[in-house]
Amino acid sequence: MADMQERKTEEKSAQTLEAEGFVFYTQKDAELAMQERKKIQYLKAHMDYGNPPGVLNLYEKAIRERVFKTPVGLVFLKEVQDYLIKSPNIDNSAIASIPLFVTYEGSLRAHTQPARRHIQPSAGKREKSSALLPVSVGINIVLVIAVIAMFAITLTSDQPNILNYERAILDKYAGWEQELTQRERDIREAERNLQLEKD
Repeated sequence: MADMQERKTEEKSAQTLEAEGFVFYTQKDAELAMQERKKIQYLKAHMDYGNPPGVLNLYEKAIRERVFKTPVGLVFLKEVQDYLIKSPNIDNSAIASIPLFVTYEGSLRAHTQPARRHIQPSAGKREKSSALLPVSVGINIVLVIAVIAMFAITLTSDQPNILNYERAILDKYAGWEQELTQRERDIREAERNLQLEKD
């Protein structure tokens, strides 16, 4: 159903963008082609095909000033070029080629019909990715639990690590300080006892 509506919309837009058998990408291009068609009708009505050098001058001026840009105008220029080539009064090397000022590398297709519109994933791939979702969620849950367990072990460990190194070092120095204080007391007491014995 959606495909039918899309086709109808495309056909309707194609009709509004059509000129002289060409369907254009934008409305402006279609309007430009229609303007060129009017220029062509005027030139055909006033062009003197009995005067090939005059036709050659007109042809060269149209190319030089880029009068025709759309395929409609370029087809007309090709007709004039073919006439000049067949004319015995004109040297074929004097007839300029028709320059094209657009690229045809496919960049327009990428904008009008992207690949994801053309390539639909197969039903098998969708089913396969749907089946893998619960497995992926399960693995992620196991990994989160493992990370939490590692943090718990690290925090409760007696060994210094990046999370408890300050506490471990302070405890160690506090223990040394108490031990030194106790030894100092023992030494002073021993000195007093020795002093008393001498007296």
